[in-house]
Amino acid sequence: MSPTKKGASAKPDKTLDLIGFYCPIPVYRTREETDRMKVGQVLEVLADDPAAEEDITRWAKRTGQEILSFEKGSDGRLRFIIRKKK
Repeated sequence: MSPTKKGASAKPDKTLDLIGFYCPIPVYRTREETDRMKVGQVLEVLADDPAAEEDITRWAKRTGQEILSFEKGSDGRLRFIIRKKK
């Protein structure tokens, strides 16, 4: 996996493994999990749904969350590191 943003080394407070789940589950579960977190906490999201890259990126922008890093592996697995901002 190659990082596309700085912050890949941020230690997550929680990991959400969504491998095997498809739209709309990854973005829905990511939203649910961040709703339970405190501002400033970091969530790691693992997914393999190709739509999750765009869905989670758009959701984060729309809701004001910060994607610290995004990685896409050669196997199609995605890894997001998200800091709760609001």
